[in-house]
Amino acid sequence: MTDKTLEIQEWHGAAFPAIFGDTQSGQSLAETMAAHKAAVTEQVEQVGAVLFRGYDVQSVEDFDKAVTAFEAPNFPYKESLSNAVRVNLTERVFTANEAPPHISIFLHHEMAQTPIYPSKLFFYCEIAAEDGGATPLCRSDILLEQLAEKAPDFVQALEARGVKYKTVMPPNDDAQSGLGRSWRSTLTAETRDQAQARLRQLGYSWEWQEDDVLVVTTPRLDAVKTLADGRRVFFNQLIAAFRGWKDERNDPSKSITFGDSSRIDPDDMAIAIQLSDELSFDMNWQKGDVVLVDNFIVMHGRRPFEGKRRVLASLVA
Repeated sequence: MTDKTLEIQEWHGAAFPAIFGDTQSGQSLAETMAAHKAAVTEQVEQVGAVLFRGYDVQSVEDFDKAVTAFEAPNFPYKESLSNAVRVNLTERVFTANEAPPHISIFLHHEMAQTPIYPSKLFFYCEIAAEDGGATPLCRSDILLEQLAEKAPDFVQALEARGVKYKTVMPPNDDAQSGLGRSWRSTLTAETRDQAQARLRQLGYSWEWQEDDVLVVTTPRLDAVKTLADGRRVFFNQLIAAFRGWKDERNDPSKSITFGDSSRIDPDDMAIAIQLSDELSFDMNWQKGDVVLVDNFIVMHGRRPFEGKRRVLASLVA
């Protein structure tokens, strides 16, 4: 790897994101991943996101080959507890959130509202939107530092009490909602008894409503994590839940509490949201772009868009 391969940008006083842009060697992205895995891993775990631009990634198959060449364990979407409706294209690759284009998907760590989440995420832009459709990225370590200065009591409460999330799941997938994945798909269950057995295993509480709708509440989950290098991060789903968990079934005001079931002050959340907006970097996609995101360091989302847009994803266990 030459010195020209890696370029670090500055964003709010920190290097972000790292960009691999030297394609003069003629290597495919799969070959680059295989040759430079150690360097890529070091950068993504330090900076939080690495952009690969200028490689000849033309298809789902090219993307799959690049992810496979990275030689990281696969996190199959079908085994996740995510609420989003997605479609698998290969064993490793699936569509990003299928919610309609006009809907904003607010900042979140992938699957942080569940006890099971990936460590890293690959994104691939197969079709760039005609207008909009950027993926905002936000460093959660920097966010927590600034939030601790502006709302120290809130951060202390998050650390001490953790959080709980409540979601309402339909019996069948609803692609018109960002929270539309059914309880059957989410829990890999065909019957109520199978669903309840899985929830019991995970430590969830639940309630059945009319029309086979299922309301589930997580056990207490951490809202602040300490990484192996000592950094603390705002690792949770509070911003997305507070701003965007709304459809005909879900109400944001009822979706989140502290882990002891006490109320979270909207004024504290307003500070966290304002800071996250200020710290967000919009990843404006070009066709063929691939981005690797460290799920513990960086939150991501989706801006509304017009025209056709297709961004695919793959998760690392």
